Amino acid sequence: MSGHSQFKNIMHRKGAQDQLRARVFSKLAKEITIAAKSGLPDPASNPRLRTAIQAARAENMPKDNIERAIKKGSSNDDGTVYEEVRYEGFAPGNIAVIVEASTDNRNRTAPVLRSLFGKRGGNLGETNSVAFNFERVGYIEYPASVASADEMFEQAIEAGASDIESDDQTHEITCATEDLAQVRDALEAKFGTPNAARLEWKPVVTVEVTDVDKAKSLLDFIDALNDEEDVQRVFHNAQIAPEVLAKLEEE
Repeated sequence: MSGHSQFKNIMHRKGAQDQLRARVFSKLAKEITIAAKSGLPDPASNPRLRTAIQAARAENMPKDNIERAIKKGSSNDDGTVYEEVRYEGFAPGNIAVIVEASTDNRNRTAPVLRSLFGKRGGNLGETNSVAFNFERVGYIEYPASVASADEMFEQAIEAGASDIESDDQTHEITCATEDLAQVRDALEAKFGTPNAARLEWKPVVTVEVTDVDKAKSLLDFIDALNDEEDVQRVFHNAQIAPEVLAKLEEE
């Protein structure tokens, strides 16, 4: 799962210190609202909502914000209906990109993303134009503090996971999409609610990036996508060379 880990580190390279806190909370609140709408508004009976709340708590989102998001999802008072939409295209350097968005207005979101791709030297394509470069997997994440790497590996494999990677911050578990609920429930019974439990796009065909300037251009593009209000997650198939990563981390 090393490719996924590299991607995750790149995707979040800016960190919370460079993001507007309100925007981070907005994305988290939207996920809570969608989760509450998709099932019961009780986290004890709704695994997706339970995980969304845990993710919000991990970012120190205020309790009042969480409760408002749940209430919004459990009622239709404002008439807002969020739709989960996937966009695909190419970033500069022929890097395949998948953007997952949650929007209440496709007619607003699509033109914004098309313009952003175009201005940054990319190209927004049709659905399934780049998806063949990825595989859909179940993804579960725990903080490293819940278990040792060996214990997590043993428990995750026993639960049906296909791959586990641990470092000093997190345990990342992947599994087949159809096994996500089973693996999540087994690990939750042992370690508590995970920080994340969802379907993700894992690159299987990668493009190596060995130039620092090209890597910066790509990362700036990914950051710009993540800054868009309707964008929830961004996936790409770049494999940035270790020496380039080292130079970027020095800056």
